Amino acid sequence: MDIRIVLDDASFQYSFNDGESILMAVQKLFPQQKRSIVAARIGGLLMDMTTIPSTADDIQLVSTASSDGLQILRHSTSHIMAEAIKELYPDAKLAIGPSIDNGFYYDIDMSKTLSPDDLDAIEQKMHEIIEHSEHFTRQDKPIAEAIEFFKERGDQYKVEILSEIPATTVSLYTQGSFTDLCRGPHIPSTSYLKHFKLLSVAGAYWRGDEKNKMLQRIYGTAFPSKEELVGFVTAREEAAKRDHRKLGQQLDLFSIQEQAGAGLIFWHPKGAIVRKEIEDFWRAEHIKRGYEFVYTPHIANLELWKTSGHWGFYQQNMYSPIQVDEDQYMLKPMNCPFHILIYKSQVRSYRDLPLRWAELGTVYRYEKSGVLHGLLRVRGFTQDDAHLFVRPDQLNDEVKGVLDFTRHMIETFGFTKYNIYLSTRPEHSVGTDEGWQMATEALRVALEEMRLDYKVDPGEGVFYGPKIDVKLVDAIGREWQGPTVQVDFNLPERFDVTYIGEDGKEHRPIMLHRVVLGSMERFFGTLIEQYAGAFPLWLAPVQVEVVPITDVQEEYAKAITARLVERGIRAKIDIRREKMQAKIRDAEMQKVPYIAVIGAKEAAVDSVAVRMRHEGDQGVVTVDQFIERVLEEIKSKVIFP
Repeated sequence: MDIRIVLDDASFQYSFNDGESILMAVQKLFPQQKRSIVAARIGGLLMDMTTIPSTADDIQLVSTASSDGLQILRHSTSHIMAEAIKELYPDAKLAIGPSIDNGFYYDIDMSKTLSPDDLDAIEQKMHEIIEHSEHFTRQDKPIAEAIEFFKERGDQYKVEILSEIPATTVSLYTQGSFTDLCRGPHIPSTSYLKHFKLLSVAGAYWRGDEKNKMLQRIYGTAFPSKEELVGFVTAREEAAKRDHRKLGQQLDLFSIQEQAGAGLIFWHPKGAIVRKEIEDFWRAEHIKRGYEFVYTPHIANLELWKTSGHWGFYQQNMYSPIQVDEDQYMLKPMNCPFHILIYKSQVRSYRDLPLRWAELGTVYRYEKSGVLHGLLRVRGFTQDDAHLFVRPDQLNDEVKGVLDFTRHMIETFGFTKYNIYLSTRPEHSVGTDEGWQMATEALRVALEEMRLDYKVDPGEGVFYGPKIDVKLVDAIGREWQGPTVQVDFNLPERFDVTYIGEDGKEHRPIMLHRVVLGSMERFFGTLIEQYAGAFPLWLAPVQVEVVPITDVQEEYAKAITARLVERGIRAKIDIRREKMQAKIRDAEMQKVPYIAVIGAKEAAVDSVAVRMRHEGDQGVVTVDQFIERVLEEIKSKVIFP
């Protein structure tokens, strides 16, 4: 049978013999690439390489250079890891083992608590399996037969999964003596895997439900080449050094107190100073752009959230109602309905618009304990929020104004790289197709008029409107959720929001929702990791550490510290009975940008010996010169290491 085989942009006509598999053909046609080709796509379906073609449909070969091929490689690695675990720990019960972004995991139920040394042993066993070149073979079984198969082996998690599958047959994959429930496809044999690493072990509730048993989850990764694996591991190690949870404790910036509850952030004095600087800059920049500030309550009547649609579309992220007298109240998950009520407190004219109202409003959203993550995923946070009420003829300029504002804000904080996404209508949403189309087009036109590169992110809008997402790219190339701007025709309709037009009639304004930073918590966590805790001078909790060499210089050092503080510089003095080198080391560990060392010579001529973070000795300058240098760098918001 003659079939066209496609690899990347090239195609080849190939005549298959009876019983000849795709793998056999690939070994003849592409002997140099055979280890990188791991699956085939026929009629839109991914299939194993051992498949024998039964139609004349084109065969699209899938290599590990593609996202599908890499996913297959990684998912196959999770099966090899599961085989190794079962050989080392026969009583282990396996749950699920999918591929994920950057790797894979497998959830295991076992009595032994795994350690890093155990991961090394599992890796070694995996290498042995790989050397045996075990083939992945597929079997399709009636579901009842599959259930019985896993029951006999005591694999209750597989049995539970099978009992909920509506199909009549399922596929099992076997390599060596190990068989697992899986949709596939898989790499042809274990020998295709060369470059992998087990990364960590963590706890994970079965099916993500904290009411279920806690399992152990082993994370790992795999790549087509050694270079890619080494690059990933190196980047991961760098990310670990930048972990905001670790640095938050080391630098005494914030904490999460078990007694108060998970997902709630306590800002310590040093972290609060950084937040104050962010908020002061935020307020000043808003005033420059014609925004006004509002403050709104933390709770509101449940009926408000029903009107807004949050109760119907967002209820899973809201806390249970609070009974107040005869009514039920909700902790607010959003600020938008509150700003609408302020708007409706009086009649608005077309001359009043646009109205730009901003609020650092604290909101509360329910997150499962398993997904909470330091500052990045919390249950209570302060949103850098604003809502703009605009006429249709003002929409384009206002969207572009928000995008320009966004760019200025994130670049000032040192994020010069970012990716922009146009997020479109999700499956569950409110409003008409016409409204959604108009809103999406308004965002698209603004992006294109500003000549901003963007990608469309289908279905990732919010339930009431499309949005532009700006994702920050940090110092080691990771994306972070940042600013958003959303066009909303729906909430003004639901709340009957109007203005009196030039014709004396009522008209419906358009509402823009936007954040230029995000939440204070998430943005702070992003900043910590971007700078590995070494904040730019203008944000640093302590900007100058004054270090007297001996007790003799202590009084002079106190006077210098007072002069610095008087000029608005955050300075502190270290008068511990420690050696100078120890004081300098501790200041560097705390990532203080400047250290002003004072000895007898410096005290005699009203000067300081300056040390700069990461750059060491900067020489001796007068105190006035040093103050002016620091003030100029603070004012210009210089970003230095």
